[in-house]
Amino acid sequence: MSSPDNSIKRIARRLRILYSELEATNCLAKIIILMERHSHLARQKSTQTWSEKDIVLITYSDQVRHPSLTPLQALNRFLVDNGLSSLINTIHLLPFYPFSSDDGFSVVDYRAVDPAVGTWSDVEAVHENFTLMFDLVLNHISQRSDWFQKFCRGDPQYLDFFIEVTPEMDISSVVRPRSFPLMHEFETSAGPKKIWTTFGRDQVDLNYKNPGVLCAMLEVLLHYVEHGARIIRLDAVAFLWKIPGTTCLNLKQTHQVIKLYRDVLSIVAPHVILLTETNLPHEENISYFGDGDEAHMVYQFSLPPLLADALLQEDTRLLRRWLLYLDAPLPGTTFFNFTASHDGIGIRPLEGLVPWERVSALITATEKSGGRISVRRTPNETDVPYELNVTYRDLLGTDQDLIVDRFILSQAVMLSLAGIPGIYFHSLVGSGNDISGMEESGIPRRINRQKYDLDELTHTLTDKVSLQFEIFNRYRSLVYIRTQQSAFHPNGDQVVLDIDNRQVLGFSRTNPDKTESIIVLYNFSCKKQTIRIKNNSKHSGTDLMTKEQVILSNPITLAPLMFRWVKLKVPTL
Repeated sequence: MSSPDNSIKRIARRLRILYSELEATNCLAKIIILMERHSHLARQKSTQTWSEKDIVLITYSDQVRHPSLTPLQALNRFLVDNGLSSLINTIHLLPFYPFSSDDGFSVVDYRAVDPAVGTWSDVEAVHENFTLMFDLVLNHISQRSDWFQKFCRGDPQYLDFFIEVTPEMDISSVVRPRSFPLMHEFETSAGPKKIWTTFGRDQVDLNYKNPGVLCAMLEVLLHYVEHGARIIRLDAVAFLWKIPGTTCLNLKQTHQVIKLYRDVLSIVAPHVILLTETNLPHEENISYFGDGDEAHMVYQFSLPPLLADALLQEDTRLLRRWLLYLDAPLPGTTFFNFTASHDGIGIRPLEGLVPWERVSALITATEKSGGRISVRRTPNETDVPYELNVTYRDLLGTDQDLIVDRFILSQAVMLSLAGIPGIYFHSLVGSGNDISGMEESGIPRRINRQKYDLDELTHTLTDKVSLQFEIFNRYRSLVYIRTQQSAFHPNGDQVVLDIDNRQVLGFSRTNPDKTESIIVLYNFSCKKQTIRIKNNSKHSGTDLMTKEQVILSNPITLAPLMFRWVKLKVPTL
């Protein structure tokens, strides 16, 4: 880790890229004061590290409810009572702040806990059992927020906190993630103004050309660290900086802001991890690693649709090709692997990887399961598919005899890949599409955001004839096995195996010190497959699922949708 003096010099350089000399000087002075105010955080923990034991559970704070408990208390009870505190070490609490829409992502007050879910004491109680991950919703804020209301009233401190769209601005090339208008009109003390709203009227974009905004959001970030956040998810960060006449996406200034925040953390809280949320084509997504000086983690946004495509087509070739060319992250960085989240399954991350007819097949599968297709607006004012709104379980088919095996295989692939796994609550408990919740709300994303009564969920997960019982228990077993194997270290080597069978995927994982290796084999088809692994004549091992001895030079038979995690007796291939 570089010295604090070097980090401050980097911060100063980044500020001069973003702002005028005077603005940069004044902003640096404010940042130094912020760092001094939070200097005690650096003594709490050492620099960030991770291991095979790092697993993140993604959940809403009000995911489970009980009449005598706050939702955060009910969630904590569910997690502890079901033994998850010994299996999963990190909880991603989706925005639990007061909000006005978008299920938490239109934040009214960054610093408060929504009274409807609990208190900061309830958050701290979860922290007693788990490491925490919080969202920093840094691109936009609710129109009902104090900041925006003060802007509308003409408060001088907030006049430049938001972006007024004027007729001379060229916004024709702006990339839009929704089909809503890019700007909306608001009444202000100076009359009606058209304000930039990337994600809709209730989510007003912040103006990072104002260094006051950068400092204000840095203060919010450090506030979250004060409250126990080890991982900070930078929501919708790719849209952060706006320059008319450009796409306003992935601009160099956006990258500089993230690097600056990391520089600050390297001094104040070196244990904290930055995770960027950029639902974009693969190359754009991984650009947020920078030169190892930007995000510590990036989402593997291409993984969920590629994995679903391989399972539905019973063809691993596109997934395998992607894995072959997936460069290992730079030192101090890793991938955040997932298959499902509170959002839908992005289609843009398939650009350049999958032909349109395969994308179309995913859309058809989504609609067949009762799901919906969200769209985005292109610069030529046409709407194109953007996201699949469906639970991952139901996307993989409606055949009750296949759905559990197919779903569990998908999760096993995700858990075994290089990186840190992120498990969505509804994947862990095996939820299907919440059609009624989606239709009643009129919000397609609600299809995979079902809320549960604590007692009812407990009953479902103990009912031995239910699909959810089987998924929940098999999933927990997978997680346990994964966390006991150092070969699954996030930064361990990953080598795709040469298997002449498009229905089978295989790769090896080896821990960083080269003392443990595991061969993973996945049959993506609904038929038995027999394969040979090339160049492994001297190797054998133990199947961690069945305890069966496997000689890799022999033909290996995989039942339909079967997978093997084979721990080698000799560490490397």
